[in-house]
Amino acid sequence: MKYTLSFFKIAFVLFLTACSVKKEPVIVKFKGASLEKKWAIKELNPELPSDWSSFGFLTFEMKSSTTQRFELRLYDSAGIRRLTIQPFQGAWVRASIPLVHFQTRNTKGMDMAAIGKTARPGYWIGFSGSVGTIKHVDSLGIIMRQPIDSQTLEIRNVRLTMAIQDTVFGPNPLVDEFGQWIPSEWQGKAKTIDELKTSWDNEDKTLHPGDLKVSKYGGFPGTKAKATGFFRVQKIDGIWWFVDPEGHLFFSTGSCGIGPWAELSRIPGREYIFATLPPAGLVVSNQPAGTAANQTVTPPSQPPRRDRGSSFYTWNLYRRFGADWNSKWIDLTVRRMENWGINTVGNWSDPSLGNSHRIAYVATLSGWGIETGVMGLPDIYSTDYASKVDAAAKRQCTPKKDDPYLLGYFIGNEQPWPGREAELIKTVLEGGETPMQTELKKYLASGDTPERRKAFAYNTFTKFLGMVNAAIKKYDPNHLNLGIRYGGSPSDDIIKASKGYFDVFSMNVYGYSINQNTLQKIYDFTGLPIIIGEFHFGTPGRGLAPGLAQTRNQEERGVAYRYYVENAAAHPALIGTHWFQWIDQPSTGRNDGENYNIGFIDVTDRPYSELVDAAKETFNRLLEVHSGKIQPVSRQAITR
Repeated sequence: MKYTLSFFKIAFVLFLTACSVKKEPVIVKFKGASLEKKWAIKELNPELPSDWSSFGFLTFEMKSSTTQRFELRLYDSAGIRRLTIQPFQGAWVRASIPLVHFQTRNTKGMDMAAIGKTARPGYWIGFSGSVGTIKHVDSLGIIMRQPIDSQTLEIRNVRLTMAIQDTVFGPNPLVDEFGQWIPSEWQGKAKTIDELKTSWDNEDKTLHPGDLKVSKYGGFPGTKAKATGFFRVQKIDGIWWFVDPEGHLFFSTGSCGIGPWAELSRIPGREYIFATLPPAGLVVSNQPAGTAANQTVTPPSQPPRRDRGSSFYTWNLYRRFGADWNSKWIDLTVRRMENWGINTVGNWSDPSLGNSHRIAYVATLSGWGIETGVMGLPDIYSTDYASKVDAAAKRQCTPKKDDPYLLGYFIGNEQPWPGREAELIKTVLEGGETPMQTELKKYLASGDTPERRKAFAYNTFTKFLGMVNAAIKKYDPNHLNLGIRYGGSPSDDIIKASKGYFDVFSMNVYGYSINQNTLQKIYDFTGLPIIIGEFHFGTPGRGLAPGLAQTRNQEERGVAYRYYVENAAAHPALIGTHWFQWIDQPSTGRNDGENYNIGFIDVTDRPYSELVDAAKETFNRLLEVHSGKIQPVSRQAITR
């Protein structure tokens, strides 16, 4: 953002930065019901003006006892402006919040995660959409919803600045050699490599083949439908199922993000917060997704080169298995999945698992232009678009068309434009000249109304779906089109637009249960079976945040898993649930800042037994739950 300031304004900004603001922190205590702490801006800094529109950043220092998110509110005379802040745990950080995020909604990003948040050194910002003018700010408020136990947030040195001043205060490191959060303590925290080796050996002894009775492809033995050699879907006695290649009924219990690299800890500019860093050979650097399996591990004496980040999880695998860690990781992961009742390798996972021909997997296709499209909607109007779609399908589908372990293809993920069609069209019109803009202007020349603008978006979308589906079926007639993993509860317009293009309707639903009315509406509109592409539960602690659906502790994560999956499976059209994700995110945050406790395993490659036990018990009941022979569990998780 560019600013034009008079000499007086520049001097005023410098004065505010240097003035004697309140040095002693104000302390906010959160306990029980969600209560807001609110201050007049003069209480925080007597020099703060009411008109913030000429400044770049709201800068302050904070220290939180928890990673639970809090809502930061600006009270302007024209309305409340909101952002969500997720801080580091137990560390002082300086935050410079770009004021633009209080004023306009973000329209840059191919999916909901990219468009909805941004990473900073010691926290991340979530965009709420509550935006507007900030010319008459009189108060600032903070609220934390559902705090677990008693938590505190300290804030000091609140001011307005023109420059970014984000930092994590040193000098003590925050992450230990195993990737664990130093300021937090918990039962089972690894102190030595010998402790880890003992834990790894003990787990290995528990993974017995055949603990869960499943078919070769993960289906239910003793059930039988027509075998075609590939996964398909069928409605039997009013209930939808996947049918595995041998003809066994199959309910897909998957996990996303199964990979030996985990997600990378962002390193550049923050090297000092790590006690030590993984060796260079463990770095996924300038590699396309899914190629980590081919990397060579160098000894720890190798000088580090880290242009993207590092994976402490991969380093722990090296410690566990040595130089041939990758093949041993594949074997361990398949054994875990077979033992835990996770029968599908989900989205964002390492392709070597699918290539091992030992377990069912999904493939996510790309190359449609979603990555470069406005708010994730591809520009289908370029003269070479059809040929690009055809080439992308040929390249990705032809090698897989005869693979019996492939469950099906996802073609996209959480495009952010549905529900924001007016912003989408406005962004296209105000952007640079493109084939889509040319076609849009031609279309609106016959009448420019909100209804016609929305219709253009959906006309474009349905043409996109038709082209992609036709290309997939051209090169692979054997496998299912699992559709786009829509984010949240899809609108009626999206549901209706999808009819006729997918074999399975997919959506990612983060919450404590699936709305049965939503499932029924989707089924009534489309007649398709349904799969949940993402859900999870987490709890704050270990320097990790609770994710998008919080539970009180690890035991309650297991309770929440059972309730979600079994109650979803009770619907006759729901044929799969995929957890997000296999491994905890890094405590210092992935590329967009997320640092969620959402793994089946932690950074040291040790399982969360409470979640694992719940998954096993659930899988043993799924055939009868989905068949309607027994009721799903009724116990819901404690969330705070």
